[in-house]
Amino acid sequence: MRKLIIPGQPFTKKNSTVVRCLNGKPMVLPSKAYRAYEKHAIRLLKAEAGQTFSGPIAVRVLYWLKDNRRPDLTNLLQATADILEKSGVIANDRNIVSWDGSRIAGVSRIMPRAEIEIRQADEPQDDFPK
Repeated sequence: MRKLIIPGQPFTKKNSTVVRCLNGKPMVLPSKAYRAYEKHAIRLLKAEAGQTFSGPIAVRVLYWLKDNRRPDLTNLLQATADILEKSGVIANDRNIVSWDGSRIAGVSRIMPRAEIEIRQADEPQDDFPK
């Protein structure tokens, strides 16, 4: 099992998208805030040398937000999956077979963050604390 923390307010990719023209074609891009969060998270995760998970994996994420605004949990999970893949922590986000226990855990104005636990899907489930 591997535990990771991404400090900072978690962002979703799908809220506040922007449309830009690249080579004359419109492209929908994530917001500037998400792009900054993603860049920061990938840099931190790459700095922590560790196992790259491949094959079926189970992931649990606890999101601590800076205020009571509630983003869509599904969109937060998708953003986290993309960040884990881009940083090389997981080989492919298609390998995530379980998000059991993932949730918006609450508000932490001082330290908003995403707490991530990853394990191979065939590892005993009691390794995930409740």
